[in-house]
Amino acid sequence: MLLQTASGDAFATGAMQYDYRPVSATETTNRIILLVEIEGILTEAVVDTGAPYVICAPQVARLAGFDRTYALEKIRMVVRGMQLEGSLTRLNIRLLATEGEDLNVDATVFIPDLEEYWGNFPSFIGLTGFLERLCFAVDPSTDTFYFGSLS
Repeated sequence: MLLQTASGDAFATGAMQYDYRPVSATETTNRIILLVEIEGILTEAVVDTGAPYVICAPQVARLAGFDRTYALEKIRMVVRGMQLEGSLTRLNIRLLATEGEDLNVDATVFIPDLEEYWGNFPSFIGLTGFLERLCFAVDPSTDTFYFGSLS
């Protein structure tokens, strides 16, 4: 067991290293960036506790075979200062442990409709629909992201 609660129960059952850097050449703010699988597609994702959902980069959704006809709902969101229309859907996201066990999460995901507006930004992991479904901790001294199931 990697981390424990005061009662001795597992808090984290997996851990992974993260990068701490800007997400693009035009930004200066460092972000926690994880290497994850979204529907089996290996991609980078920024941890953003202010994001309302996982925001899947449109090119990753396309590679994963996402079909808008099966979306749960069409919504409009402001993402990175842009008003974007897109789809809410459920996708599997796997946190890839470098220590302990991987964790699969059935996540609520927003996928912007227009790939050209998104550019080369990575996906974002938000609180609603993903981080709220797991225990997580960050150790900045070792650049380690710890995670475990809530149940």
